[in-house]
Amino acid sequence: METSDLLEDAFGRIGTIVSGVLNGLEPDKANWRPGGTGNSIAWLVWHLSRGLDEQIADVAGLESAWNSGRYAGRFGFALDPGDTGYGHSAAQVDAVRVESVDLLREYHEAALAQSLGYVRGLDAQALDRVVDQRWDPPVTLGVRLVSIVDDCVQHGGQAAYVKGLAGEQRNG
Repeated sequence: METSDLLEDAFGRIGTIVSGVLNGLEPDKANWRPGGTGNSIAWLVWHLSRGLDEQIADVAGLESAWNSGRYAGRFGFALDPGDTGYGHSAAQVDAVRVESVDLLREYHEAALAQSLGYVRGLDAQALDRVVDQRWDPPVTLGVRLVSIVDDCVQHGGQAAYVKGLAGEQRNG
């Protein structure tokens, strides 16, 4: 198996998880917050997509899908357009509310497509490139890509769990 095949499979799993969460989801369930303060599906999918998008754009030297697709204006969240969700307060989480699950899906798919396009061109040697000197040891591209997949899969799993909880609320 080639390095690019492994990376494509790993990043593709993010899309499978998110698609499963968003399929059949209505905006009221996407915006529902467990206990009134937990992270909504909309926030979780938006945040994982923003993290994926910005981090891949950074290491690939590309413009983010968020910027090229003008998603900040299209979503219209009361947040700084460069916000990715890291360290959000409960009020900031609440600002991420969608009227269209389709727009959330579109943005996620754009970010994922750009990510897949990038990792398909990588070989094992590329993974040793240092992409962040702020850490000791410095972070290589390989380590960063594993971190991105890990973060996205965790948030995707959280979104799937919240979808199950939202379903219980409807039926319970």
